[in-house]
Amino acid sequence: MTSTQNPSKNGTVAASEITSVIRQHAEQQYAEELAELAKVDTRQRPPNWKLSPWAARVYLMGGKLENGFEISPKYIGNPRLMEIAISTLATDRALLLYGVPGTAKSWVSEHLAAAVAGDSTLLIQGTAGTDENAIRYGWNYARLLVEGPSPAALVISPMMQSMQDGKIARIEELTRIPSEVQDTLITILSEKTLPVPELNTEVQASKGFNVIATANNRDKGVNELSSALMRRFNTVILPVPDSMNEEVDIVERRVNSLGRALELPSEKPALEEIRRVVTIFRELRNGVTEDGKTKLKAPSGTLSTAEAISVINNGLAMAGYFGDGRLSASDLAAGLTGAIVKDPVQDRVVWLEYLQTIVKDREDWKDLYRACREVL
Repeated sequence: MTSTQNPSKNGTVAASEITSVIRQHAEQQYAEELAELAKVDTRQRPPNWKLSPWAARVYLMGGKLENGFEISPKYIGNPRLMEIAISTLATDRALLLYGVPGTAKSWVSEHLAAAVAGDSTLLIQGTAGTDENAIRYGWNYARLLVEGPSPAALVISPMMQSMQDGKIARIEELTRIPSEVQDTLITILSEKTLPVPELNTEVQASKGFNVIATANNRDKGVNELSSALMRRFNTVILPVPDSMNEEVDIVERRVNSLGRALELPSEKPALEEIRRVVTIFRELRNGVTEDGKTKLKAPSGTLSTAEAISVINNGLAMAGYFGDGRLSASDLAAGLTGAIVKDPVQDRVVWLEYLQTIVKDREDWKDLYRACREVL
């Protein structure tokens, strides 16, 4: 894989180059936390793991170490799900993170790889155009024509690299990959071997190798996994946040983190604005108001936590560049409408009805009602 940074001669990346990128890899952004965990981590580690399963859990769920260092939570939810995921990676079973869009599947996948292998970059992005070469290996055709099949002409895939190094390979959107390409994984997952028949050889997985795949159940382009492939995975379903406070906490943490990375010239968003966006998303997603008194029509979109984060960040950009720097209802209105109205006919009716019957009558929500009506 190509890197977004230019390594120096000794293979490291300068700190100035890391801080200049839009989005750092998990092992870069949280390098201090990983280093502090490694210092106090005296528990048994599976072969080739950077941290023990206990330390990996602390890294994901957060907590205070014996030396007083605070580890920030990466996943806010049921800790048992993270324990199951981490335990799976210590066995010969691959891990499948499954759920609706926006439930932090990719986020958890990246941080699991960072904690276990210290490297989250061995990534295969699943699309309808993903072919076997992306999972197995490819060829440098210029060298292939001159030299014929040779190790020098082989183009190593992230999967092959992870097998050689004993690391974690990540596959995003597994169900978007065509079924015949999906089944390329069966030999790799069952035999822990990747045959290279052109060279009459094979790559055997080193200890520490495993696969984390993600898939969502709302994608209209889903290719169902075969039963043979499903048997090679242990599935962990990541749910939407249980409570309002939990979802608000997630949105607030991610918005603050992304705001610093993007250097948005706006103030930290008021908690009440985040709570209003999350309330709208939860009510429309669940088809009922938070107090359970009024049933609502649901729009066609998923209205996930990830989309709520996007709406707040878009509002902060509006406030910072075109407003006074403080997030207001007028800054949120366009992002809210865009997130909810995916179908210009059906969803517009749903959103308009919600504004008229719910938002308009809520105390201190008049500003949001007027702002949303202006852009609808």
